[in-house]
Amino acid sequence: MEDDLETPYWHLDRPSTRALRRLPTLTLPVLRLIWESGRRPALVILILQLGAGVATASGLLATAAVLDDLLAAGAAPDRLMAALPSLVLVAAIVALRGAADAAVELARARLEPALRRAAEERLFAAALGVQLADFDDVDFYDGLHRARDRGLFHLDRAVANTIDLIGAACGVTAAAVGLAVLHPLLPPLLAISVLPEAWAVLRAARRGYAGMREMVTLNRRVDMLADLVTEREPAAELRACQAQPYVLSEYRQVADVLKAKETRVGLSMARVRTVGRAAGGLAMAGVLAVLGLMLHDGWIALAAAGTAVIAVRVAATALRQLAQAANQLLEQFLYVADYHDFLADAEARKQPAGGTAAPRSPERVTLHGVGFTYPGSRRPALREINLTIHAGQTIALVGENGSGKTTLARLLAGLYRPTRGVVRWDGLDTAELDQDTLADRVVLVPQQPVRWPHDARTNVRMGRHDRRDPGDHALREAAALAAADDVVAGLPAGWQTLLSKQFRGGHELSAGQWQRLAVARGLFRDGPLLIWDEPTAPLDAKAEYAVYETLRKIAGERTVLLITHRLTSVRHADRIYLLHRGAIAEEGTHEELLALRGRYAELYALQTGTVKR
Repeated sequence: MEDDLETPYWHLDRPSTRALRRLPTLTLPVLRLIWESGRRPALVILILQLGAGVATASGLLATAAVLDDLLAAGAAPDRLMAALPSLVLVAAIVALRGAADAAVELARARLEPALRRAAEERLFAAALGVQLADFDDVDFYDGLHRARDRGLFHLDRAVANTIDLIGAACGVTAAAVGLAVLHPLLPPLLAISVLPEAWAVLRAARRGYAGMREMVTLNRRVDMLADLVTEREPAAELRACQAQPYVLSEYRQVADVLKAKETRVGLSMARVRTVGRAAGGLAMAGVLAVLGLMLHDGWIALAAAGTAVIAVRVAATALRQLAQAANQLLEQFLYVADYHDFLADAEARKQPAGGTAAPRSPERVTLHGVGFTYPGSRRPALREINLTIHAGQTIALVGENGSGKTTLARLLAGLYRPTRGVVRWDGLDTAELDQDTLADRVVLVPQQPVRWPHDARTNVRMGRHDRRDPGDHALREAAALAAADDVVAGLPAGWQTLLSKQFRGGHELSAGQWQRLAVARGLFRDGPLLIWDEPTAPLDAKAEYAVYETLRKIAGERTVLLITHRLTSVRHADRIYLLHRGAIAEEGTHEELLALRGRYAELYALQTGTVKR
C-alpha cells in the first residue's frame, strides 16, 4: 500500500541527484538575479557581513588584550585602569557588530521583495510567451507549476539562507584569523573542536535530503486533498455527493504513511546529531586539555588561552549556522533548478516574433490537408481538413463531443499551428505571419470564458483592454447586444461591482450571466473574424435568442465561425461542416445536409424530436 501511495499513476516528479551536481552552476543565476534586482542592498549586505567578520576578529584580539591586562601583576584598581581602553574597544566593537546586524536586516527587507518581484515577472513573462499548444504538453505544464508553486517560494528562501551562509562563513573565518594571530597552533585546535559537529550536520543534511525526496509525492497528494477540502469550487459537489468521509479517509491513508516516514527520517537525523554533539564534547575536552598543556609548558599565555576558548565557542556557533544554511540551500536549490529549467524550456519554446502583418480583414481563409496532434498524443485530433471560408460568411462547425470542433477553431484563429498541412489567410501561410497582428484580427468566445476577478466593466473591456472608448459607448452597446446590460443592471454597484466572492464585497454570477459578459467582451473586441465556441450553452432561451439575433445582424459585416451542438441554431449558416473523429464527414447547407439523410440529419431529428420510430 505504501508503494502505491508513493508512485501513483499521476505522479510526475522525477527524483534525481542531478541538481546536486549542478549546485555550483545553479548558484550563479541566483547571484545574477540578486545583482540585477537589488544591486545596492546586495552590496550593502556583502560589505556589512565582511565588516562583521573583521569586527569579530578584532573583538577577539581586544578581548585577549583585556584579559592580559586583568591577569597582569599589580593591584586590582591598576589592572582595571590598564584594561579600560581595551574594554571600551570591545564594547565599541560589540555595538558596531550589533549595528551591522541591524543594517543587514534593513537591507534584506529591501532585497527580498525586489528579488521576488523580479523572479515572478520572469516566470509570468516566460509562461505568456509560449504558444497555446505548449500548455497541452504534460512536461511543460508540470514544469510550469513546479516552478510557480515551489521554485519561486524556495528561490525567495534561498536568498535569505545565502545571506546567513555568508555571515556564518565570515564568522568562522574571523575566529580562525583571530586564533592564528594569537598562536599558530590554535587554528588546527579550532578545526579539531568543530569537526565532529560539522560531520554530524552534513550527515543529517544528507539523510534529510534523501527523506525529502521520498516524501515529495506524499506531500503533493496531501496538497491535492487540501485543495479539495479548502477551495470553494469543489465544496458544493463534495457535499452533494456526501463525499466528506471518503476525502477524510483518503487523507488519513496518505497522512499516516507520511507521518511514519517523517518520524523515521527525524529520528535518524536526531541520532546523527546526538552522536556529533557527543563527539564534539569529547573533542572540546581534548582541545581544553591541549590548551592546558600549552599553558603548563609556557607555549601560550593565560589570556590567549582564555580568548582561544571564547573563539572556539564563537566558531562552533558560526559553523553550526553555516551548516544549517548550507543544508537548507541544498534542498532549496533543487527547487530553484526547477525554476531555471522552466525558464530555459520556455525560452526554447518561445513564440517567434516578427513576420508579415496579417491582412486587416481577410477575404478568404483556406485550410489544405490540415492535421493536428496534441503533444504526447498518438491519435491526431484533426486529419486532412480542407475547407474555404469567404469574408462575410457564417460557417457552422457541428458534431459530437471530441470530434475536433474546438481544435479546428483554434487552428483558424492561429492559436495552434497545424502539425500537417497549411492554413492561409488570403494566400499567406499563417505560420509566417506576425502572431500579434494575426491575433488582433480574431475574436474568440470560448466554451469556458475567463471569469476575471475584477469589476463588471473590466470584464467586458478585457476583450480589447487598450481600446479607446470615451463615455463607454462601445462598452454599453456590446452589453446591450449580448443581453448583458440586464445582468449589470441587477448588480449592487452596476459596472463597478466586483465579480469575485474571494474578496470582501464581491458578488457572484451564475454561469449564464458570466456567459453574457463573455459574449459582450467578444463584441467589444470587434474583429473581422468572430469565433463563437458554444456561446449559448449556459444561457436561457431569451438570452440565447438575443445572442443569435446579434450574430445575424453582424454576419454581413464580419466572418462568423459558430461551434454548437444545437443544430436548430445553425439553419441559417452559409455553410455547415459536420466533424466526426477529427475529419469532415459532411458539409453543405442545412437543407443539403438534411437531404443527404446522413449523420447530420440523424442528429437533427434526435434534437427536434422528429425521429421516426
